[in-house]
Amino acid sequence: AFFSKTLIKLVSMASKFGMAGGIPERRVRPVWDAIDSRQFKNALKLSTALLSKYPNSSYALALKALILERMGKLEEALSVCINAKELLYKNDSLLIDDLTLSTLQIVFQRLDHRYHILILLASSVDMATGCYEYACGKFPNNLELMMGLFNCYVREYSFVKQQQIAIKMYKIAGEERFLLWAVCSIQLQVFCGNGGEKLLQLAEGLLKKHIASHSLHEPEALSVYISLLEQQAKYGDALEVLSGNLGSLIMLEVDKLRLQGRLLARAGDYGGAAEIFQKVLRLCPDDWECFLHYLGCLLEDDCSLPRVANSPSIQLSTSMDCNHRHLADDVFDSRIARASEFVEKLIAEAEVGSDSVRGPGWANLEIERRKLIFGKGNADKLMEDLILYFSRFGHLACFTADVEVFLQVLPGDRKKQLLDKLVKSVTSSSTASKHVLGQHITLFKIRELIGDMFPLPERDLVGFAVQMTEMYCQNLPLSKDLDVQETMYGEEFLSMTCNVLVQLFWRTQHIGYLLEAIMVLELGLTVRRYVWQYKILLLHLYSYWNALPLAYERYKSLDVKNILLETVSHHILPQMLTSPLLADTNDLLKGYLRFMDEHFKESADLTFLAYRHRNYSKVIEFVQFKERLQRSSQYITAKVEESILHLKRKANSIEEAESALESLKYGSDFLDVSNEIGSKKLTFNEDLQLRPWWTPSYNKNYLSGPYEDLSCRPRENVRNEVKEAEAKVTRTIEKRSLLPRLIYLSIQCASSSVKGNLNVNGFDSKVSSELKSLLERYANFLGLSFQDAVELVIGVSCGQKSFEVLSSNIIDWMNFAVFLNTWNLSSHKANSPDGQTFAINWQVLCSLLEQCITAKISSTRPLLSSPGTELSVLIQLVTEPLSWHGLIIQSCVRASLPSGKKKKKGGTSEQSNAQLSNEIKNSVSSLYGVIEQVTKWIKEQTDKPVDGNVDILLSSLDREGNGDAPGKVVKILENVVLSVDDLEVGERISQALRSWKPAEVARKIVTAQGTALTEFLNVCESKAKVLQALKQQM
Repeated sequence: AFFSKTLIKLVSMASKFGMAGGIPERRVRPVWDAIDSRQFKNALKLSTALLSKYPNSSYALALKALILERMGKLEEALSVCINAKELLYKNDSLLIDDLTLSTLQIVFQRLDHRYHILILLASSVDMATGCYEYACGKFPNNLELMMGLFNCYVREYSFVKQQQIAIKMYKIAGEERFLLWAVCSIQLQVFCGNGGEKLLQLAEGLLKKHIASHSLHEPEALSVYISLLEQQAKYGDALEVLSGNLGSLIMLEVDKLRLQGRLLARAGDYGGAAEIFQKVLRLCPDDWECFLHYLGCLLEDDCSLPRVANSPSIQLSTSMDCNHRHLADDVFDSRIARASEFVEKLIAEAEVGSDSVRGPGWANLEIERRKLIFGKGNADKLMEDLILYFSRFGHLACFTADVEVFLQVLPGDRKKQLLDKLVKSVTSSSTASKHVLGQHITLFKIRELIGDMFPLPERDLVGFAVQMTEMYCQNLPLSKDLDVQETMYGEEFLSMTCNVLVQLFWRTQHIGYLLEAIMVLELGLTVRRYVWQYKILLLHLYSYWNALPLAYERYKSLDVKNILLETVSHHILPQMLTSPLLADTNDLLKGYLRFMDEHFKESADLTFLAYRHRNYSKVIEFVQFKERLQRSSQYITAKVEESILHLKRKANSIEEAESALESLKYGSDFLDVSNEIGSKKLTFNEDLQLRPWWTPSYNKNYLSGPYEDLSCRPRENVRNEVKEAEAKVTRTIEKRSLLPRLIYLSIQCASSSVKGNLNVNGFDSKVSSELKSLLERYANFLGLSFQDAVELVIGVSCGQKSFEVLSSNIIDWMNFAVFLNTWNLSSHKANSPDGQTFAINWQVLCSLLEQCITAKISSTRPLLSSPGTELSVLIQLVTEPLSWHGLIIQSCVRASLPSGKKKKKGGTSEQSNAQLSNEIKNSVSSLYGVIEQVTKWIKEQTDKPVDGNVDILLSSLDREGNGDAPGKVVKILENVVLSVDDLEVGERISQALRSWKPAEVARKIVTAQGTALTEFLNVCESKAKVLQALKQQM
C-alpha cells in the first residue's frame, strides 16, 4: 500500500509538467501502469525499451532499478541504482529533478530496508543522501531538492543537519513550516542528544523573530512555541503568549483551559490553576485526569500535578505517603471541603442514573481516600460511597479497576464488611438480568482483588468455582443472538473459575484441579474462539505443564501483530528460549526482530509525514518512541538469543558453526552490546498486567514453590520483585552477549593447542589472553572472582563441595567450566607468563557434566503427573554446555587429522599430543555416554501408550462429582452439553458445546508433551550421531 501511494505521488509530480525525468510522460506512462498493476515482467520489458531510446537518462535507470527490486533481483537493482547515481555525477548537462532523486531514494531505502547486507561499500540510505547533496550543490535554491535532502536527514536521524537545511529553506522561502522544521530538529537534539539550554534559546529566538514579522498561523506552531518555553521553565512567558492574540489559534476553549491550568500549576500558582481546572470539569465532568490535576493543585500534591509537554500522563499515586502531608490541618480541611462542595455540584448536575458519566462519583471516592491518607478520613464514609458507586456502575467491566486504589486504603476487616454489603445489595436487587449479571461478575472480581479467596477452606473455593461455572451456563441464552466476535455475557466467569481451580491445585498439588482449569478454558474457546484472556491463561498453564507445543499454538492464535509483539511476546518467548522447539523458537525470534527492524525503518517515513502534515508534536513522539524501542530489553535480548540459537542449531557441524560465527562477526558485535548495556537505560515495555496472578513476571511462578496466602502479601513486594527481575535482565544480557565470542575463542584455542602452533606471530597468545579476560568477566557476572569461580568448579567436580552451590545458575556454571577447560589447555601449552594453570582438564570437565546431567535426570519427575517439572534445565544443559563442548572436541579432532605435510618429530610435543588425543577420545566416549543416558530417559517417558496416559489424566477427576476430588466443575459442563437446547442458546453455541470433549483436551496435553520430548530426543540423537562419527574418525 505504501509503495502504491509513493508511485502515485511520483506520477503526480511528473504530471505537473508533462515530463518525467526529462522524458515525455506519454513514454513513461505504460511503465508506471505495468508497475501499478504488479505486472513486473512486462514493466521490465517496457523499461528496457525505454532505456534503449534514452540511454543517458538517470530516471530511466532509476525506474528499471525500481522494477528489479520489486522482482526480488536485489543485486541487479543495486547495480543499476549505482549506475544511475554515477550518471548523475558525471554529466553536468543532465537534468537533475526531484522525481529522479525520489525514485532512486525509494529503491535505495527499500534495498537497505530489506537486504542491507548486500550493500558492501556504503549503506543505501547514504547513497540516496549523497545523490541529494550533489543535486542541492548544483541547484542550491531548489526547494524540492532541499526537501528531499531534509527527508534523507530525517531517515538518518541527523538532527543537526535537519536543522541546517531547514533554516536554509526558511531563508529562501520565508515559510513558517520550514522554521518549525528547524525548531523541531533543535528540540530533538535536546530530547535525544546532548543539546542543552543554548539550543532552546536559539529556537526561541528564531520563533520570536518570525512572530514579530509574520506572527503564527497554525495551532501546531503555537504548541511548539509554548513547549519550548515550558522546557525552559518560562511559564509566565507561555501564559502571556496564550492570553495574547496567538491564543486564538487554539480552536477549542476546553483545550485552551487545560493548557492554561497546566502552565499555572507549573508556575506555582496553584489557586489560579485550580480555578481553571474547575472550569474544565464543568465543561467535561468525566475528565478524570483533570480532576486529579484540580485536586493536586488544591492540596499542592506533586504526584498529581500536570507534567510539562511531551511527558507521560500522571499516574494516580497508590502510596499512603502523599506529598500534601506538609499542609496544616486547617488548610487541608478547608481545601478538601472546597473540593467536596464542588464535586457535589457536579454530581447534582450529572444526569441521574446515567452510566456515561462516572467522573464525579469517582472524584468523591478520591476525596475520601485523601482524607484517610491525611488521617482525617472515615472508612465507613468511604464504604458508603463505594456502595453508592457500585449501585450505579457495578455492572460495568471497568468497575474493579476504578475502585482498586480505594480498596487499598481500607483496613482488612472493612474490606470484608464492604464485600458482605455488596453481596446483600446484589441479592436483593430486582434490576434487569444483564445488569445483575454484571454486578455478580464484579463481586467475584473484588473477591480476587482483595485476596478474599486465599484464606477460605477448600470446600468453599470449590463452591465458588461451581457457582461461577453454573452462572456462566445459566446466562448462555443472553448471548444467543450475538455475533461470534462479540463479547458474550458472563464469559469472565470462566477466567475466574480457572483462577480458583489453579489456586486449589497450588494448595493441594492435585493435578485434577489443573486439568479442570484447562478444560474450562478450552470449553470457553470452543464456544467463542476470540477470547484472548482464555488463550493467555491456557498459554501459561500449558507452559507450566511442559506442553509447550500447545502453549505456542495458543500464542499463535492470539494473532499478535505490530507493536503488540513488543508488549505481548513475554508470555511465550522466555519458555521457548529454553525449549527443544528450536525451529519454532527461530520463527518466533525472526518474526519479532523483523517487525522491530522494519518499524525502525518505517518510523522515519512516519516522522517525515508528520513534518509534511505539520503535526510537530507527532514528530517528537515518533522519534522518542523509536528511541524507546531501540533500548527495549526484549529487543536486545532477542538479538542476543537469536545469535545463540543460530549456534545451537549449527553445533553438530564445526564447519557450519564457524560459518555461523563468521556471519556474527565472530561475536565481536555482541561484545559491544555487553560493554554498552550497563550505560544504557533499558526500557521494559511488557504489559505485565495481562499475566495470570500466579506468574506476575516471566521469572516468577508461585506454583513452583510452596503454597502461601497471597492476600497477606503487600503489593509493594510484587513491585520490588518486578524491579529485581528487570535488574536481572540487564545482567543476563551482559553475560549472554559474551557467549558467541567465548565459543569462537574456545574453538580457536582448542585447535591451536592440538596443532602445537601456539604463539605463532603472537596471534594465539592474544586469543588466549582475550579468552581469559572474558572468563574473568563471566565469573564476575556469576558473583565471584575468576580465581574463586575456578576453585568452586574444581571443588564441585572433585566432590569437595556440594553440587547445590551451582544449582541456581547451573547453565552458566557449566558454560564457564567448558570454556575454562579450553583456556586452561591453551594456557598450559603456551607456558603463559602469568604461570596460571588449574587442575581442570578434559576428565574433570566430563565428570562435572556427567554429574550435573545425572542429577537433573534423577530429579526430573514424570511430566504427566508432575506439572512444573524443570525439563527446560535438562534441555539447556544439552543444547548449550554440551553443544559448546562438542564443538570444541570437533575442532580438536579436525586439527589432529593429517594435513598432508610432514611434521618434524619432537618427542615432548608428540607425547603431549598423544596424551591430548587420548583425553579427547575419553571425552567423546564420556559425552556419548551422557547423551545416551538422556536419550534413555526420554524414551522411557515417550514409550508409554498415549491412551494409557490419557486415562491416567482423566482418572484424576471425579466424573460423578460426589466426592471431594476435583471434577465437580467438569461434571456441570458435561451436564450442560448433554442437555443443551438449540432454541434456548442458539444453534452456534449449542453446536460448539457439543463439540467439546474432555477426553480430547487430555489427549492434546499428552500429545503435546510427547511432541516436546520427541523434539528433545531428536536433538540428543543428532548429537549422538556426531559423537559416534568422531569416535570412528579417531
